[in-house]
Amino acid sequence: MVYGSTRSMRQRSLAILLVISVGFFGMSSFNLAKYMIFNSSFYQQKATLQQLQDTEIAAKRGDIYDRNMEVLATSATAYTVYITPQDIDDDAEAKKVAKGLSELLDVEYEDVYKSTQASTYYEKIKSKVDQALANKVRKFISENELGDIIGLDEGSKRYYPNDNLASTVLGFVGADNQGLSGLEFYYDDTLKGVPGRVVAAKNAKGADMPFTYEKVVDAQSGNSLVLTIDSYIQYVAEKYLEEAVTQYSCNERGCAIVMDPKTGEILAMTTKPDYNPNTPFTIYDPTVAEAIAKLTGDEKSTALSVAQQKQWRNKAISDTYEPGSVFKIVTGSAAYEEGKITENSAFNCGGNITIAGTTYNCHKHSGHGHQNLAGAFQNSCNPAFIQIGQMLGTELFFKYFKSYGLTERTGIDLPGEASTVAGVSYHDISTMSIVDLASESFGQGFNVTPIQLATAVCAAVNGGNLVKPHVVKEVVDAEGNTVKSIDTTVKRQVISKETSKAICSFLEGVVSEGSGKNSYVAGYRVGGKTGTSQKLAQSNTDGVKRLVASFCGIAPCDNAELVILIVLDEPNAPVIYGGTLAAPIAGKIFNEVLPYLGVEAVYSEGEQAAIGQPTPALVGKTVEQARSSIESTNLYIKVVGSGDKVVRQLPASGQMISNNGTIVVYTDGAEDTKVTVPDFTNCSISEAVSLASNSQLNISLSGITGENSGAVAYLQSIKPGEEVDMGTVITVSFRVSSTD
Repeated sequence: MVYGSTRSMRQRSLAILLVISVGFFGMSSFNLAKYMIFNSSFYQQKATLQQLQDTEIAAKRGDIYDRNMEVLATSATAYTVYITPQDIDDDAEAKKVAKGLSELLDVEYEDVYKSTQASTYYEKIKSKVDQALANKVRKFISENELGDIIGLDEGSKRYYPNDNLASTVLGFVGADNQGLSGLEFYYDDTLKGVPGRVVAAKNAKGADMPFTYEKVVDAQSGNSLVLTIDSYIQYVAEKYLEEAVTQYSCNERGCAIVMDPKTGEILAMTTKPDYNPNTPFTIYDPTVAEAIAKLTGDEKSTALSVAQQKQWRNKAISDTYEPGSVFKIVTGSAAYEEGKITENSAFNCGGNITIAGTTYNCHKHSGHGHQNLAGAFQNSCNPAFIQIGQMLGTELFFKYFKSYGLTERTGIDLPGEASTVAGVSYHDISTMSIVDLASESFGQGFNVTPIQLATAVCAAVNGGNLVKPHVVKEVVDAEGNTVKSIDTTVKRQVISKETSKAICSFLEGVVSEGSGKNSYVAGYRVGGKTGTSQKLAQSNTDGVKRLVASFCGIAPCDNAELVILIVLDEPNAPVIYGGTLAAPIAGKIFNEVLPYLGVEAVYSEGEQAAIGQPTPALVGKTVEQARSSIESTNLYIKVVGSGDKVVRQLPASGQMISNNGTIVVYTDGAEDTKVTVPDFTNCSISEAVSLASNSQLNISLSGITGENSGAVAYLQSIKPGEEVDMGTVITVSFRVSSTD
């Protein structure tokens, strides 16, 4: 039996429905109140963020200039290529995009195709794309109607116009233009500027909304750096250091510092081998690169990482070494300042000396006999300087060791400066024994960085002031206005002017009469100190004798304007001495840099004869006129051809040619005559001149040029066996053997 709904049932149903409705609307009202009243600001902000697109505008990174405003690092317009995967219609279009971009941008097809499958509106494909390549991408977009899928964001790319020049000083930047090494890292906050922003209304697909809203905050360009580095001096230092590091296959590279001793300004600083900051992850040492290429897997990855870190490392500030006899400048100046020694002090060297049961040998096994202080410097006599150290005692020795800044970082404005640590790098007063003192007196038994030693030598020769080294001269804004100047900072006076003057005199004697002869430069008063040290800690570990050859030079000795430190770490040569391997490098740098700085040469009669004379201008003259032009010179002439007029000459007009050299002149219709370059290695000066004459070539003498000096040739500007024009000038470098 079926009964219809009763009145009471209908009433109950209506009541239940009413309760549900009231509850539903109540909850809805509560939620609306929560969203619209209580949490309105929160949800309003979320809505705004969904409807606004915030794009960063990259700031232009500041430039880096040398002291003469030559650009060393700059930024140029570059682009980031991106795609919007959500706008790709089908797989065929995805493959077209992947194929085109992978070929144009030299990226993997699979990587681009994977990006096309992403559920996003922005996928970066490649950054740092230059203008020429960006134009090719635009052409591809236009030809294939892909403007809604592929886009380019404008940014900047860092360029280093001189490639490797000063690379370990400049450093490099990363993918996001952040400094990763060198000055780029140390001064990143100064260089990077402040990014701008563009805030615009967009829909869910990133397209413009039907109404317009856009706010632009302009980017602020970074400030620029003006360095103390001089590009020309840097180039000269790099050229000759690289020449030596390559010639002697230095296992642990080499470094050079050229410094103004009065101001602390670094005029050049280089480590070789180095790298190109335009492509910093490429290994630039061909031997290392070849070895890594033969590896696989994790072993290859590890070797690559180690090699990259090594080539980026600035050896001049980040590596420590035992300085050897160059340190005798510190020992000698300390004892002279304290009145323990004078110019008239006498030292006897019998070939060795024993201190507290430990015997130290002199490099001259038979000994130097009786010598004064100047002789001790010139001979680089270890027993003499051990005696000087003992006169000082541990307390005074350590006082000057510390005062010269050798227990602390110099504070140079570069990252990665190594810290010397008491008990590890050196002995402090509480741990130094008289045996330790004996070793340290001649530069063994402790470690310093090259920049610490160069800074100490500057103090010894500049009048006694320890100055803080620096590589940045000033900071300028985008308009070239000076924001900050970095002036000379004098930390303290270490020795008196009188002591400093005496030390300069002793160092001049080292070059004119002693172990530093190979740094001699005709016409200039050059001084310096040689050094050959053993890496004792490593040698004691595996028994392999590892040596460091070094030289620190100053010029001019009566008013030092340059200090040059050369360090060759583990060179491979038949005989390893700082005077033989490192001193010639400093001499070559002095020879080119001193005239560049306007320091006038004053030649003796003998020096003038040795350097020769400039070649007269003969082109355009008749043969008879040419012969007459050289009658009053110590030169000869050789005529090639049967014509009457000179149309070409070798050497060219103004080029230096040694006395008794031959000028080859070509007349109308004469063909060039080739000759073979001989090997000048181990020739004396007279033998080299004769060999050049017999080969119908000319030579320019470099290095020690005194006929009776005992110097022999060790390097020539053109390799033996090469074919050159008759009369070509070959620069031949000479040196004497050294024992320190």
